[in-house]
Amino acid sequence: MKTRIAFLLLLGISILNMSTYAQILDVRRAVKNKIVNKVNNNIDQAIDKQLDKTEAAAIDSINKKNAADTGGKTDAGNTSGAAKEEASQNSGSAPAQTGQESIKTYSKYDFIPGEKVIFFDDFSSTEIGDFPSAWNTNGSGEVVTTSLFPGKWLQIKDQGFYIPETTGNFPDNFTVEFDCITATSEDNASIDMGFYIVSGNMKDPSEGGAIPGVAGNKISFGQNSASFSNYADDSYIINGSRDFLFEINTKYHFSFWVQKQRLRLYLNETKVFDVPRGMPEGFKYNILRFELGGGTSPFITNFRVAAGLPDMRNKLITEGKLVTYGIYFDVNSDKIKPESYGTLKGIAAVLTENPGVKVKIFGHTDSDGNDAANLDLSKRRAASVKNELSKSFAIDAARMETGGKGETEPVAPNDNLTNKALNRRVEFIKL
Repeated sequence: MKTRIAFLLLLGISILNMSTYAQILDVRRAVKNKIVNKVNNNIDQAIDKQLDKTEAAAIDSINKKNAADTGGKTDAGNTSGAAKEEASQNSGSAPAQTGQESIKTYSKYDFIPGEKVIFFDDFSSTEIGDFPSAWNTNGSGEVVTTSLFPGKWLQIKDQGFYIPETTGNFPDNFTVEFDCITATSEDNASIDMGFYIVSGNMKDPSEGGAIPGVAGNKISFGQNSASFSNYADDSYIINGSRDFLFEINTKYHFSFWVQKQRLRLYLNETKVFDVPRGMPEGFKYNILRFELGGGTSPFITNFRVAAGLPDMRNKLITEGKLVTYGIYFDVNSDKIKPESYGTLKGIAAVLTENPGVKVKIFGHTDSDGNDAANLDLSKRRAASVKNELSKSFAIDAARMETGGKGETEPVAPNDNLTNKALNRRVEFIKL
């Protein structure tokens, strides 16, 4: 009897050990699979990154050849109020990520830029390594180029304030846009960046405290979230936060829309905040301010402030002419960027509601680059607008004609970046 009991005990222990060993094997297999998958993902990312570099190099070579064929002048960035491109950056290739995005991915994007550009800087007039003259800081930053995306970028390096030197108070309705690369390496992927819209003193931008200005709104960005807090008279009023994952080596388009007290924020095509009482009432706002708390050193470019809320229906139907600065194009291309969706959607709505109206679409450029190339590009971009309205919004192509004016009809002197941005536009003329 004792022998049988001992045997049964040994058998039970053996089964238990086998079960435990099987569990250990399952864990080991799971860990092994996790490691293999991570290695494979890293390999895939490395291959994709190398292919992107190879593609960018090939496009860059083609652009340089085209520039040589036009006497060393390039034609990119000289039309449409995209205000995104200047001749000095035209030899670069278009961002692969942006170029791969379809305009329809922004189908819920209702952001429409302001009617008139009041400040623009893409740092094309600033030498590499310098701090831009149209900005102020008590920290350190410099204009650089990157291997990821074309153009020049302001890299914010230290804690402190970074302020575009705009002039006067902002109107009740205005928009702010910029492109930003928030992180470039796994080892330095944390984000601690704030963007303020402030009622304050330009002579003392820091205002001597943690709340810069007598009133305003601070929008903060962390690695996994975006948050806002508005304040007046040294006290915070409303706070809010939303999850948003910022990835490394990725360009984000930031869009802020202020309508009196209402504040909206978009990150790419996503509306992150829509706060009806986001801006404290009774203040005149006059300062835009970046502030870096630590972590990564972000890159920004294409910083654009525009005034007014476009009244598309009245401009086109009643006045017979609509000028838009909200249709954006890839560099050195007539391809429309997806963040143009809100503007195109608004124009399409006017045309849909007025089926008897026909229009002629004109592209306009600034005076940089080759005259003939500018004229050709303005025509091609007008044609792209017509095609997009027909393809994506079902506007009858027979109702739209196109043409280009190149640099022949400026609305401002071509003497600085903001004025050049005013000259780059798309116009709709009622026929």
